[in-house]
Amino acid sequence: MLRTERRFARLFVGQSLSILGDRVSFVALPFAVLSIGGSAADVGLVTAAGLLPLLVFTLAGGVWADRLPRQWIMLASDLLRCAVQAAAAVLLLTGTARVGLLALLMAVFGVADAFFLPASTGLLPLLVPADRLREANALRGFVQSTGLVVGPALAGLLIALVGPGGALAADAASFAVSAAVLARLGAVDGANAASGADGGAERAERLGFLAELRVGWRQVRSRTWVWSGMLAMAIYHVVVLPSVFVLGPVLAKREWGGAGAWTVVVIAFGLGSIVGDVCSYRLKPARPMAVAAVAMAVASCQAAIIGSGAPVWAIAVLEAVTGVGVSLCFVLWETSLQVHIPERVLSRVSSYDHLISVALMPLGLVLAGPLSDSLGVRPTLFGMTVLAVPAALALLALPAVRHLPAGPLPEPEPELEPGAGAGSGVGAGAEVGRGPAAEAVV
Repeated sequence: MLRTERRFARLFVGQSLSILGDRVSFVALPFAVLSIGGSAADVGLVTAAGLLPLLVFTLAGGVWADRLPRQWIMLASDLLRCAVQAAAAVLLLTGTARVGLLALLMAVFGVADAFFLPASTGLLPLLVPADRLREANALRGFVQSTGLVVGPALAGLLIALVGPGGALAADAASFAVSAAVLARLGAVDGANAASGADGGAERAERLGFLAELRVGWRQVRSRTWVWSGMLAMAIYHVVVLPSVFVLGPVLAKREWGGAGAWTVVVIAFGLGSIVGDVCSYRLKPARPMAVAAVAMAVASCQAAIIGSGAPVWAIAVLEAVTGVGVSLCFVLWETSLQVHIPERVLSRVSSYDHLISVALMPLGLVLAGPLSDSLGVRPTLFGMTVLAVPAALALLALPAVRHLPAGPLPEPEPELEPGAGAGSGVGAGAEVGRGPAAEAVV
């Protein structure tokens, strides 16, 4: 595919370097805060500063990505993130960094992220034909999964050699490369547009901001498979992921011997994710959302596996299996959105997807600790699985999920923007007679 889809190949190379840089930054940033005398609370503050703008600006990012050429929004976001990481690197390398300054820079970084994510989801169907979107998403997921394994090791090497400032400088360079690739893409005319029969058509007349948000929301609620999928994703992020980010490290420290054992589990998960991306590339399920629901149920077993009391090697093997499920689920979910949502509103629908994932996950992270204190770590972990697995399998009870095909549907699209041309009423995702993401999170 990288040989035949030239523009996607260029984008793939640039984004691969950027994703690897992000994985390095994810490890380097806490050490950067600690290196200037910051506390654990300061690490949390700087991290939260990068998250809050995603909650505030993601929907706006979706609206603007449907208004303007998406590659230019991504280009501007990459340039801004490059400047932010370069500034943070200079502050650290010159010894002038302060916690407040780093938090401010991460807030700006978060704003750029909020505009980049919906634009990125919406750009891919303009570069890749519909029948190759699954492969494109699998390749992108492969890079993200590989980054989970390679990124921390590279970060550790860079921090040892040049310190956290040097590691952030490497991330800045990765954004510069990504921006250069985006600048070379030129105009994207939508000739390959996969989402809807009108994918390459001129966008509808611009409405007010809130009106355009409502159009995007109508696209979500008019499709059972979309809103139910987003609900299941929200449950996964709120209920399952705290087991990985909060309770897993706690249990590792108490019973497994510390961070080394937890690192083995995380790397095993990353390796499983790579296998899942390879499977996503090779397999061609006729009913992708049905497969995604089963894969999400497998992924939702992570909490019970972590709390099982099994030897670390056994937990690592089982976590690798859940990694396969996570990759399959997210690749098939994102591909389904790109195939069945009309291109003109795809970024807005994607922004709701990102908002639900980002907005609700902190709730689970905050509640996991107090719940485990009152109920115990293992009962909390088992309870997470008891809630999450049935929620994922419940998707299979919906005909709209079970029967959603891999290819686009020809039926008329309900409720597109007022002012759209006569040909823009034809879309790929309408449900007829049928009675859903970083940065791949774990």
